[in-house]
Amino acid sequence: MKKTIYSKFDKTRIGTLPRVLFEGRIVVVLTERDAEKAVRYLLSQSILGIDTETRPSFKKGQTHQVALLQVSSYDVCFLFRLNQLGLSPSVKLLLEDTRVPKIGLSLRDDLNSLHKLGDFKPGYFIDLQNHMREIGVEDLSLQKLYANFFAQKISKREQLTNWEADILQDKQKLYAATDAWSCIMLYEELMRLERTGDYELIKVIDDVQRNSA
Repeated sequence: MKKTIYSKFDKTRIGTLPRVLFEGRIVVVLTERDAEKAVRYLLSQSILGIDTETRPSFKKGQTHQVALLQVSSYDVCFLFRLNQLGLSPSVKLLLEDTRVPKIGLSLRDDLNSLHKLGDFKPGYFIDLQNHMREIGVEDLSLQKLYANFFAQKISKREQLTNWEADILQDKQKLYAATDAWSCIMLYEELMRLERTGDYELIKVIDDVQRNSA
């Protein structure tokens, strides 16, 4: 039976779906010594998921630098606390690596934020949004993509919390790790569907398109 995916996913359905969470090990990285060990492990993997978090701003004109870089394998996610670590030599090595694919979403925004911490030449990155457009998927947020492809919900409850806090809460760690890990899951499922053709894309016509037709 072919998998059904939609060009646009009904946001109201997301709340009814079971929640998905990263079930692997989460490691917080605070020092360059720990970063070196983490990067050595990550660069030994075949594929990585990547994302960043920034402290939200609730005042007009106020912005913050990226505070967290989360990079996950299938079963271990490292949380690099960039607000304490900065763009250290090991973090730069990871970002410039050209061998291991790093899967993310809206990577241009993430890389621009990381560039504000220091100069580096981006290595092997794959933006999920580009590949999703190729098969006709138009709703490109992580939450909608995961619901569309796996019928599971990624909670965004912790997104607007303080990512510069002295100690991250367990809920923040789990949120960050889930976001990075889920990019691997989405990419591999997308590659499987493209390879096998085992899917049916349902073109959804919204009210704006219907009225302009």
